[in-house]
Amino acid sequence: MAGASVKVAVRVRPFNSRETGRNAKCVIQMQGNTTCISNPKQPKDGAKNFTFDYSYWSHTTVDDPSFASQRQVYKDIGEEMLLHAFEGYNVCIFAYGQTGAGKSYTMMGKQEPGQEGIIPQLCEDLFQRTGENTDPDLTYSVEVSYMEIYCERVRDLLNPKSQGTLRVREHPILGPYVEDLSKLAVTGFTDIRDLMDAGNKARTVAATNMNETSSRSHAVFTIVFTQKRRDQMTSLDTEKVSKISLVDLAGSERADSSGAKGTRLKEGANINKSLTTLGKVISALAEMQSSKKRKSDFIPYRDSVLTWLLKENLGGNSRTAMIAALSPADINYEETLSTLRYADRAKQIRCNAVINEDPNAKLIRELKAEVERLRNLLFSQGLQELLDNAGEPASAGDVPADPDPLIEDGEEGEEAVATEPISKEEAAERLLETEKIIAELNETWEEKLRKTESIRLERSTRSQ
Repeated sequence: MAGASVKVAVRVRPFNSRETGRNAKCVIQMQGNTTCISNPKQPKDGAKNFTFDYSYWSHTTVDDPSFASQRQVYKDIGEEMLLHAFEGYNVCIFAYGQTGAGKSYTMMGKQEPGQEGIIPQLCEDLFQRTGENTDPDLTYSVEVSYMEIYCERVRDLLNPKSQGTLRVREHPILGPYVEDLSKLAVTGFTDIRDLMDAGNKARTVAATNMNETSSRSHAVFTIVFTQKRRDQMTSLDTEKVSKISLVDLAGSERADSSGAKGTRLKEGANINKSLTTLGKVISALAEMQSSKKRKSDFIPYRDSVLTWLLKENLGGNSRTAMIAALSPADINYEETLSTLRYADRAKQIRCNAVINEDPNAKLIRELKAEVERLRNLLFSQGLQELLDNAGEPASAGDVPADPDPLIEDGEEGEEAVATEPISKEEAAERLLETEKIIAELNETWEEKLRKTESIRLERSTRSQ
């Protein structure tokens, strides 16, 4: 089955004060879906043309009939992705572009009416639609996580107790995931808006500590949307679970143009490392499509935490859209051209999204089988005492700390896992990990709400 291509849009913003101060000239023009860029140093050379799913002209003001508003961008991209989520697909929208090109504005926007970005509009729309449900056999539940990846380290933006770096792990059945990232139950738009604000503040604090307003980290806002349908004849429930990943990437930049030094420079190198890896992954996936190479070709997902966590959304089981933010100014010609080329490559990627029908029941079955396999393995090695310990919740001392807290359990692909030789310590640790995941999947909605409420109280006492 041929998958659906990644939807790609580009959006050009108005001049900022720095550009106006330097009497910048606009090097971007848009006509329909086509974006043209002219080289200010070689005006005689023809403009370079690129065609995308959408080219958004937001350079002027609302009075301009060709002006693309926040609402317009949401209606084209956000609304379509939300519909896919209701169908049961995983979806992802990510914003890419140089520092200050308008990514956070497109994704989060501002609090003023009409200025909200894709994320708040999508959340509001989600609850608007679930609120209109009149079918007594259909119930919805929504959970959210919000994390940032800063200098290749993952931070939970919603749980004030979670101070340190979270480990990114690979489970043979679940694939890559962030261990202990809080997933909070929400019952309405106000809940989700409060969490979004709390997360943005936690992210901004990190930025202001460094006297910086531009986003120095990648932020990933994830919504897990579950639709449960009760079949009256059989009294059985079926579930569709969609994961909606909304990603505001850190800005790509050149050290010389951003005047980066010291920490800034190191930080920029880390940002550029993950964005370079993202570029390599996009190129490798695009090449695989164009040359129809075998699927087994190496894609360097594991080279950065960002690409490892977005693995499914890039060429996997997801409907994905990318929005590339552009500066219109001649002084940013090189960076803007590079963003356009990046976006042009992303158009070629195809994702094979499938509807996630009843994944929880199937997942719990598979995870229980994995627990059984690991228990048998430990029994066969005569390790009853390890098993007895494994039944107890892991304390911090049970598992040896890994010197590199980034990516653990580096198996690629499921087939490798079932047959690989595994040490008794690894088996015991994976057994604990899998049982912990099963316990989370079996939590009732009421338990999830209680947990969310205690984290909310913790946050409000800390902010007083």
